Amino acid sequence: MRDLIAKIETYLPDDRVAFVQKAYEYAARAHEGQVRLSGEPFIQHPVETALYLADLHLDATTLAAALLHDVMEDCGVTQEELEAEFGNEVARFVDGVTKLSRLDRVSTEGDEREPRSRAEDHDQAASLRKMLVAMARDLRVVLIKLADRLHNMRTLQAHGPERRLAIAQETLDIYAPLAHRLGMWDIKWRLEDLAFQYLEPDRYNQISRLLASGREEREEHITRVSDILSKAIQEASIKAQVTGRAKNIYSIHMKMRAYAAQGKDFNEIHDLFALRILVQEKQECYAALGVVHALWPPIPGLFDDYIGKPKENLYQALHTTVMGPEGVPVEVQIKTNAMHQLSEYGVAAHWRYKEGNAPDTPFEQKMTWLRQLLEWQRDVSGAEEFLENVKTDIFPDQVFVYTPKGDIKELPAGSTAIDFAYHVHTDLGHRCIGAKVNGKLMALDYELQNGDTIEILASKVARGPSLDWLNPNAGYVRSATAKHRIRAWFRRQERSANIQRGHELLAREMRHLNMNPSNEDLMRLFKMDSMDDFLAALGNGSITVNQVAARLAPQQPEEQNAQEQTTPVPAPASGVEVLGVGDLLTHLAPCCSPLPGDEIIGFITRNRGITIHRKECRNILNEDEAERLIGVDWGVTKNLHPVRLSIDAWDRVGLLRDITTQVSAEKVNIAAMVTRENADGTATIQLTLFITGVDQLSRLFTKLEGVQGVNNVSRVTVDQAASPVQVGERA
Repeated sequence: MRDLIAKIETYLPDDRVAFVQKAYEYAARAHEGQVRLSGEPFIQHPVETALYLADLHLDATTLAAALLHDVMEDCGVTQEELEAEFGNEVARFVDGVTKLSRLDRVSTEGDEREPRSRAEDHDQAASLRKMLVAMARDLRVVLIKLADRLHNMRTLQAHGPERRLAIAQETLDIYAPLAHRLGMWDIKWRLEDLAFQYLEPDRYNQISRLLASGREEREEHITRVSDILSKAIQEASIKAQVTGRAKNIYSIHMKMRAYAAQGKDFNEIHDLFALRILVQEKQECYAALGVVHALWPPIPGLFDDYIGKPKENLYQALHTTVMGPEGVPVEVQIKTNAMHQLSEYGVAAHWRYKEGNAPDTPFEQKMTWLRQLLEWQRDVSGAEEFLENVKTDIFPDQVFVYTPKGDIKELPAGSTAIDFAYHVHTDLGHRCIGAKVNGKLMALDYELQNGDTIEILASKVARGPSLDWLNPNAGYVRSATAKHRIRAWFRRQERSANIQRGHELLAREMRHLNMNPSNEDLMRLFKMDSMDDFLAALGNGSITVNQVAARLAPQQPEEQNAQEQTTPVPAPASGVEVLGVGDLLTHLAPCCSPLPGDEIIGFITRNRGITIHRKECRNILNEDEAERLIGVDWGVTKNLHPVRLSIDAWDRVGLLRDITTQVSAEKVNIAAMVTRENADGTATIQLTLFITGVDQLSRLFTKLEGVQGVNNVSRVTVDQAASPVQVGERA
């Protein structure tokens, strides 16, 4: 507590310091005798929570609420008692944090629990719902919750293995993205690294070792580049500070995954450090940018001006990547000191030194995205739908596109032309029949890119959306806003029409899957009182066909496998995983031809990924460069079931290519193919595929039916018995 007082005395007046001291004394009395699982006195937890918020220079009201945030939950103190002692605002903050804590998917204290039930999954969605609604009212409640979670992650070792994994996964799924959306970079990377350390300890330790092994060389390089740049900026009479910033371990892990998909390795990642230039004034940012580009040539397509167009989380900076000394790319970030404070602490910086001041209107305007939450929480039908909305529209990155008049619209990354139409106006979305992107007609499932100009082609009469737009396998709609408005349209339609539409959708899907579930099974799986209720929900989009396929998948009788044909299928890739890394390009060495069960080791080649050898292979025993050897193991196995599909389509050039492209995109192996040309100009194609289950088959039907010229896709059954095939798969 002495540390906390010392910090806040540097920026708060004496009366507000005394207010925080009073809150501490009250909390210490309330928690007297309580200890945490880690063995430390319980009061240490709220103090650590307040210490982090003090580092952000938050106001006394927030600090007092942080110190008191567990007294209602763990000590029986009422909201009225807190209000009498500390005022309405502190009591409201503590009540808000308490409600969030009660609804956490997993609590951070208490006894071990069994695996989560469906009711607990619902509670997770309800928890996030309450948290984000609280954000829309006063963000300081969520700042306390984030600081609370940070200290809980630091003491996570006190929990059992299952609880550690559950809490870490929740942190990575919800709290770290939330910190990112609020622009709080500092707490974001702390939460990511702490969660990653528990979720994938081997990979975390391997990246730590990789960073340590080449740290001296990288630091020497960044020092040389910094010195060159500092001298050039000084000669340009710009007062600036040039430093190197290391990326956090989790971001390096994500970078390694992206590089592995391109066949690159860790040594080819050059932006483990970014150069940061801090200046005093905004115009000096652009002057410093000119110095950088005059010194080294910029790499095309790798420049972003977040000063002219700030991110929605208030972040501002100039980003550029140049070809630096020795041909090594260098990432450079340029911002003012004020922008840097905002990038580290995000919206928390809004409350620095602001207690008692008038409302900050520009800040309120910049955070308008939060106001959507109150509208959504009133309109959506359940907590799970709200969770879907938030994960798609609040957490992910954004894409910026233009209207034909040049207005900028911001959408979630991955949005389509239909998402754009609904973002502009609900009626425009309902009447959308096509789209032009940059002056060219594009398919409605085209994924919008930054800088695209979108023109929506609309029908002159009201026609309503297509229910197929809600099928996630089709890829027509990505944003929660568009999904919500489409569902609302169908919910307003007549019940009889929805029942008829639901009956047609169910019949088509069951024909695809060659299944015939009873009405009782469907009503039981979806907890419906009548079959009409189920069909109406399917017809208005509340239930989707892929949800039906997923729920029915575990219901398939084992005898169904007897109708499928067994065909030997080669294992995809090598079926080998690199320990601590995972998906890297691997292939089996022909010199020793290792088989599953052999003891194996990997050899890092210069341009062909990793070659897998038996440990006793002569080439490995005689290898001089031991540092190029890496631990590997055989991957896990997975049941793949053979299924035969028949496709009827109009014959044309490229038909077979388009069909196989869709199958490959779903990562499905084609074991056999038979084609037949018919006299009426059509073609029949029969494919034998190996799939993981009914849900994957449902997605495949949707994609194949979308191929130009395809009239019908159906599942074929044969009399010959079959059984699942064990196929090696990379973990």
